[in-house]
This record gives sequence, structure tokens and C-alpha cells, in this order.
Amino acid sequence: MTLRTKLMAGVATAAVALTAAMPAMAAEKWDMPMAYSASNFHSENGAEFAACVTKGTQGEIEITTHPGGALFAGADIKRAIQTGQVQIGERLMSGHQNENAVFGFDSVPFLAPSFEASAKLFEAAKPKMDALLEEQNLVMLYAVPWPPQGLYFNKEVNSVADMAGLKFRSYNNATSRLAELTGMLPVTIEAAEISQAFATGVAESMISSGATGYDRKVWESLSHFYEVDAWLPYNYVMVNKDVWEGTSEAHQGIITSCAGEAADRGLEASKAYTQFTMDGLAEGGMTVGPAGDELMSGLREIGETMTAEWLEAAGEDGKAIVDAFKAME
Repeated sequence: MTLRTKLMAGVATAAVALTAAMPAMAAEKWDMPMAYSASNFHSENGAEFAACVTKGTQGEIEITTHPGGALFAGADIKRAIQTGQVQIGERLMSGHQNENAVFGFDSVPFLAPSFEASAKLFEAAKPKMDALLEEQNLVMLYAVPWPPQGLYFNKEVNSVADMAGLKFRSYNNATSRLAELTGMLPVTIEAAEISQAFATGVAESMISSGATGYDRKVWESLSHFYEVDAWLPYNYVMVNKDVWEGTSEAHQGIITSCAGEAADRGLEASKAYTQFTMDGLAEGGMTVGPAGDELMSGLREIGETMTAEWLEAAGEDGKAIVDAFKAME
């Protein structure tokens, strides 16, 4: 083999090696922190979404989920995405209500207490939410509602007066205000810490879905679950806006398609999980059933106060959301 032939062979070998290496070099790895346990239906849905994107982009965008607050605590996830510490993540939407009251549209007591009403409320609020998130360097990809929220206690409760003095797990402004108006003591506790909080007496009650209670096996510490259908809060998956705008149109299309599938799949899972978790709480030994008339009457009065307060705090945007929602009824 001549020197020239050897050189040409070497160049060809290097070119082949470089070409083979290019797809790996071009691949992007996105970390997706999530606040809830891996077994929670939101986390399972997020994992399917991540797999859909990874497969759809042929590995050019590989999303790895980090459930259970493993990478960032729930309260820190949104900020981590905004600042580019991670590319994508999931968070409880109303967890940001202290930033802007509009984030709490889904936690106005008894405004939209069913899956059907909740879907209409979300549709009414989405344009405002998209604009608000854009200002914060974020893009919402999809959102999924929790099952209707009920009340958990470590004793029988028949009226609002029976709730006074209990230590109440809060997770957003609405739950903190509910505690204040019922005479309970709000304690901020992330989802990953619920089991320990109840086991150690840091908290004695909460408002949440049957899903959260079932996932955290709260029957080990609590005795009663009352169905009140107060609201259906949303979890949403958001991506850093700069990252999104730097993603090719082809990949954006794939991600959007996977997000649409995740929204539909998550909604059906939430509906199916509702009765399943009610049954699970009962099997665990809890007393499960609708709240009595006296308790519901007191809660609805408190709901009217909270609704008025939210509308005042949310201003014209809040009024526009409620007006648009009521126009759909």
C-alpha cells in the first residue's frame, strides 16, 4: 500500500468514525423533576410522556424523569426550569398562587367541582395562563387534573367547629386560607413528606384527593375521609422557553403530540383512579363517605368567602376567567 493510499484510508476511517459519533454528540438530555412518588398516576403519565419524546425523536432528545422530589423539592421545580437548571418539569399549578393569584384558578372552592366543569374552567383559564408563563420564560406542554379534593382527619368531623385547632397540611394559598377560616393551623408540607408528617403528628388533617392519600398510605395515621369535591387542582408540565425555542420545529411537533397524548391519558387515569383510591382507603381501614349536611353547609359558606377573596386578588384576569367559564355552562 502506497503512502497516499494509506493516508486516504486513514481519512476515510476518520470520516466514518466522525459520522458515527455525530448523532450521539447532537443528542440532548433533558431532566424532568416531579414532586410526587413514582407510583402516582401523574408520575407514571410523565414517564410515558418522556418515553414518547425519546422514542419519537429517535433519542435526539432524551428525557429522564426524577419523581418523588428526588432532584428538586416540589416548591423549587418551577424556579429550576425558569433559570435553566433543568429543561422541563412538573409542578402543582396552584403551588405558585403566591406569585400571581391567576395560578390558583383551579382551587376556588366549589367553582368547578367535577371533571366536566374542571375541563371547562381550564379551557377558560388557559389563554391567561399561557401569557403569564411566557412572561416567566416558560411554556406549558400539558396539564392533568387531580381527582376531586376531599378532607382527611384523624377523628370524626361533623361540622366546621369540629375542625378547630387541628394541624392542617397545606400545599398552596387556598389550603392555607381554608385552614385559617376553619380555625385549623396550617402547616406547609410537600407531598413526599406527607406520610412522615402524619406519623409524627406534625399534621393531623388535610384536603387532598383520594389518590394522594392512597399513595401515601395515610390510613396508617388517619381515620376518616370525607368526600366534599371542593376543587380539582391541576399538575402541569412546563419547559424552559429558551430551550423550547431552540428546539427544531420537527421535534417541537413530536413533543406537542406526546403532550396531547399525555393530557388525554392523564385525564382518563385521574377519572379511573378516583373510585379505585376511595376503595383503597376503605380497605386500609378508613371511614370513607360524603360529608354530612352540616359540614357541607359550613364549608360552602367558607367557599363563598374564598371565592370573593380570589376574585379580588386576581383582578380583571380572574373575572375574565370566571366569566368565560360561566359562559360555557
